[in-house]
Amino acid sequence: QVQLVESGGGLVQAGGSLRLSCAGSGRTFSSYSYSMGWFRQAPGKEREFVSVIYRSGGSTNYGSTNYADSVKGRFTISRDNAKNTVYLQMNSLKPEDTAVYYCAAASPLKMGGVSPDEYNYWGQGTQVTVSS
Repeated sequence: QVQLVESGGGLVQAGGSLRLSCAGSGRTFSSYSYSMGWFRQAPGKEREFVSVIYRSGGSTNYGSTNYADSVKGRFTISRDNAKNTVYLQMNSLKPEDTAVYYCAAASPLKMGGVSPDEYNYWGQGTQVTVSS
């Protein structure tokens, strides 16, 4: 079993920054071997893709990343395999970034990607609120 715990959310003014962390644990978990994604869900809206950092396999290169157009150039995903932790650095935050942010992990059986269906494990989420 894999456990994911997010942290780093909070209240910030527009234009500010936050760094979210997602710490993974479990007997079989190693962040090196998993594609790791971030999604967010605002009230009344569906969960949407934010970013992913891939493991190696298939047509993807290890460490390659992808971002939603709405966050491209403002958010950066990274990982520290020694700590089994993935980060989401969020800069130039906007009120429309307000949401609960979820970390997700795709096991070796899945590659991860832009759809929630491509992930096996989810964290409980951390609230990010951006005031105008």
